[in-house]
Amino acid sequence: MSQRRVVVVIYAGAQALDIAGPVEVFDTVNRLLADGRDRGYRIGFVSPDAPRVRTCAGMVVEAEPLEAGEGPIDTLLVPGGWSLKETLDRPELVSWIGRAAKRARRVVSVCGGAFLLAEAGLLQGRRATTHWAFCAELARRYPDVVVESEPIFVWDGRFVTSAGVAAGIDMALALVEADHGAAFALELARFLVLFFKRNGGQSQFSSILETQLADRPPIRTAQEWIAQNLESPLPLPELARRANMSLRNFARVFRREVGVPPGQYIEQLRIARARTLLETTELPVTQIAHRCGFGAPETFFRSFGRALELTPGEYRHRFQALSPAGLMVPSGAAERSAG
Repeated sequence: MSQRRVVVVIYAGAQALDIAGPVEVFDTVNRLLADGRDRGYRIGFVSPDAPRVRTCAGMVVEAEPLEAGEGPIDTLLVPGGWSLKETLDRPELVSWIGRAAKRARRVVSVCGGAFLLAEAGLLQGRRATTHWAFCAELARRYPDVVVESEPIFVWDGRFVTSAGVAAGIDMALALVEADHGAAFALELARFLVLFFKRNGGQSQFSSILETQLADRPPIRTAQEWIAQNLESPLPLPELARRANMSLRNFARVFRREVGVPPGQYIEQLRIARARTLLETTELPVTQIAHRCGFGAPETFFRSFGRALELTPGEYRHRFQALSPAGLMVPSGAAERSAG
């Protein structure tokens, strides 16, 4: 088997670790394989800003012009960066990514790179993710993309999108596993002093902001009522009635304004509140499930595990917070902060 060609698209202001993280993973494969020249990865950098591209951190990467990326590609990698807003307005780069994707066996992005893939029309109807802080914006800007805010990375067909910054390393390990098998990927992770498969998703590093309200008053009113009544069933028809909208229109406008469907939003808030209670109180898990609106503990366990890949007990063990005196925060204080 010949070397797999990896083409990394970079641009001025790209995130250095979005580039360096996955590239170090691929390069280390070459060093661990005795026959790396034959079975490893051949990595190249292309850029509309060649030959010397300055990342947002000031690091300079030498790259070739975009034309050097012509021909068959195994893996096309697109990073994010703090200059992403300006980069999305560069049609020559966006259109090149769209054309290059047709020649690639797989197309992957790190962090905000998903915006460039979406702008190129590559993620329509596909599942994708990005940095947790920008998932809502990705969903608002590209409503045809099914944005998943929880996973570290999302694999949909030949397209793989990862969450923020360091998550690109997790994604690269998964790509190596697909190419070389789990045993080799585990050896690689051990050599790089990494978790082979990180336990949990983006929710371990972010928190749903209950105060992040929609612009339209009816949807904002519904959000406020949801936050105040999480322990209740919260049926969709009731939410639509309170917003004075038809059920269908409410669901459509809510998703456009908030970035996720109403049911998913409610579950996110319930999980966020449950996390707060697990971190700051000694309440039994069954009582937390009830206070967060889960009809049965089994439902809570399923939802929590799906969101975080941890049981509530495991989460509490890892993240339980102590007061300065070494005592748990009183449950009443946690309830006030969670609400």
